[in-house]
Amino acid sequence: MMNTKVFLYLTLIFIGPSLFGQNNCSKYYPMEEGSTFQYTMYNKKDKVEGVTDYVVSEVSSSDGNTTATMKLTFTDDKGKNVLESDYKITCTGDGVKIDYESLFPSEMKKQYEDMGMEMDITGTDIQIPNNLSAGQTLEDANVNVSMDMGAMKMKINVETYDRKVEKEESVTTQAGTFICYLITEKSKSKVMMSNMETSNKVWISEGVGMVKQETYGKNGKLMSRMELTKFSK
Repeated sequence: MMNTKVFLYLTLIFIGPSLFGQNNCSKYYPMEEGSTFQYTMYNKKDKVEGVTDYVVSEVSSSDGNTTATMKLTFTDDKGKNVLESDYKITCTGDGVKIDYESLFPSEMKKQYEDMGMEMDITGTDIQIPNNLSAGQTLEDANVNVSMDMGAMKMKINVETYDRKVEKEESVTTQAGTFICYLITEKSKSKVMMSNMETSNKVWISEGVGMVKQETYGKNGKLMSRMELTKFSK
């Protein structure tokens, strides 16, 4: 289960920066304290697999930069609290950067450190420009985690590439109806010796962020989807 939880966490976090609402720094990043977002995850059979709740717990400004602290809680389909953590996003005006050291769940990180495991987290920021338009190409991104406990070594890599803005369209979820840009992208994930390749469709709306996401396997069939089910700010 350790690998599964780590992989799930990194997947949620890596798409996280494109989820949220606007301020004067970025249209698609969470910089309004007290804002809450809830996303429900469904499998290919349309069965609920879990719910992720985000809260913007703190926003601060320094030297022209704005930093938001995000609190994340993931609850599985049985209502069990599987994961709680927080991470930081900083907007500089030109773009957004993630504090990669804060990406890994603090409780899990402490457990590994108590076991004598060394950990290193690096990556390239995923970015959503303020001005999107159909036909636009977006930059690639990645997250790399290396853990070393002497005899045991573990590596996790998530790459997101071939990111494109396809079109503008209306999307309806439990949270309402939103005018969105559809972004398509491909992803390669590697956890130890296990590899996965997927393609994603992501719908984002100005002032709200991600409204819907669909993930497809190499065969082009739908694997899962995630939708905004509650939103307040």
